[in-house]
Amino acid sequence: MNNTEKNTLLVVDDTPENIDVLHGILSADYAVKIANNGPLALKIAAAQPPDLILLDVMMPGMDGYDVCRQLKENEATRHIPIIFVTARGDVADEALGFELGAADYITKPVSPPIVRARVRAHLALSNQRHYLQQLVSERTGELERSNRQLEQTHLVMLQQLGRAADYRDNETGMHIVRVGNFSKLLGLASGFLESHAELLMYASMMHDIGKIGIPDHILLKPGKLTEEEFEVIKKHPEIGAQIIGEHNAEVLKMAKQIALGHHEKWNGQGYPHGLSGEDIPVVGRIVAIADVFDALTCVRPYKRAWPIESALELIRNEAGRHFDPGLVKLFLDMETELRRIATEYSDAANASQEDTKALPENASALPENKRMPA
Repeated sequence: MNNTEKNTLLVVDDTPENIDVLHGILSADYAVKIANNGPLALKIAAAQPPDLILLDVMMPGMDGYDVCRQLKENEATRHIPIIFVTARGDVADEALGFELGAADYITKPVSPPIVRARVRAHLALSNQRHYLQQLVSERTGELERSNRQLEQTHLVMLQQLGRAADYRDNETGMHIVRVGNFSKLLGLASGFLESHAELLMYASMMHDIGKIGIPDHILLKPGKLTEEEFEVIKKHPEIGAQIIGEHNAEVLKMAKQIALGHHEKWNGQGYPHGLSGEDIPVVGRIVAIADVFDALTCVRPYKRAWPIESALELIRNEAGRHFDPGLVKLFLDMETELRRIATEYSDAANASQEDTKALPENASALPENKRMPA
């Protein structure tokens, strides 16, 4: 074995004779570095950490205990095995050494076979520890990658399930994609972290999952609904919450809040529970705006598409009534991004319904109200 392949040891002692003894015992098998005081030892160890340190205790200025303490407090050197080599053989001294993190304690005068055996043993332990740490790190990385793949699969499944409900009254299923992107944008503007806004985007795609339980003759009816039919429509938030169920996953908890909350109104006149103001979960308040905006600007069986300007004007007028006024202000400030999302994820069916189309009759009403019985 040549010198470049040898383990490196750092011998720290203020007495040249002691350094010579340890160097003579170890230099045939290891690359030995020397430090004759504590500060120099710390400098050498920080610059290029050795594989093991043999450390004297009684040194002027900074003793071995202080050196050990500082080495163990430094993330770059705390892993280095330290063997105290000292004339202080009291049990209390030895106990203090181990308490500070030393791997072993050898008393002077040293026995060459003992020094070689202890060094060899602690290098082997250190190598094994390093190998296990590397193995754990690799396995942890693999597990994290696997969990990310599984999480992504779950999110895609949520999106597809939401789209299945969206297909009931939207041929392209793009409504949920736009609502998801509008919701993420508004979530970020309101202070959500990127990761939380991403979950909101996926969770919002389940907002109308309860429509699976609404009969086609009501859901797809082109004209006004009777009072009885509208009562059936109003059941879809609770149906959606039942479909989503109780889960520990954050995205599903959020999806349930959205399913129940996206038809609640700031003034307490919404459904299913008549919540008002900040009693409505913020994710429900966000999706309420995104959902209505998209419903207004897109073709539905019962309405034409509204121009974006008119939809934004209605959102503005409903601040403090239907919608959270603070969120409305943020939403109105994002018009450029809203237009981009609307264009990027447009329905093929909407391609012929340009913003120049005339507003439908009773343009001041929200989509759900427009379909309510006269």
